[in-house]
Amino acid sequence: MFTVTGSFEDRATYTVRITGRVDRPVIGSHRAAALVELHIGETIALGPTGPMRAVAGDDGASILAVLREYTDVIEVSGSGSRQVRVSEK
Repeated sequence: MFTVTGSFEDRATYTVRITGRVDRPVIGSHRAAALVELHIGETIALGPTGPMRAVAGDDGASILAVLREYTDVIEVSGSGSRQVRVSEK
């Protein structure tokens, strides 16, 4: 589990925990959770040059990629963040 802080296009901020759980991949912001849920099953690049992966609730790297793609991620922290490839847009 790790924490992501960011902001949406309208400058509203969020802080969420990425849980790695299929049933509830993101906790902390209903808006960020809805964004992630909207993209479950789609293919997304994990970084600027790939690799491509399907977004899944139990895949922290793909959840982080969704947040990076559709919001401005400011900070990633926590024990699980070392296991996730973190790359800038």
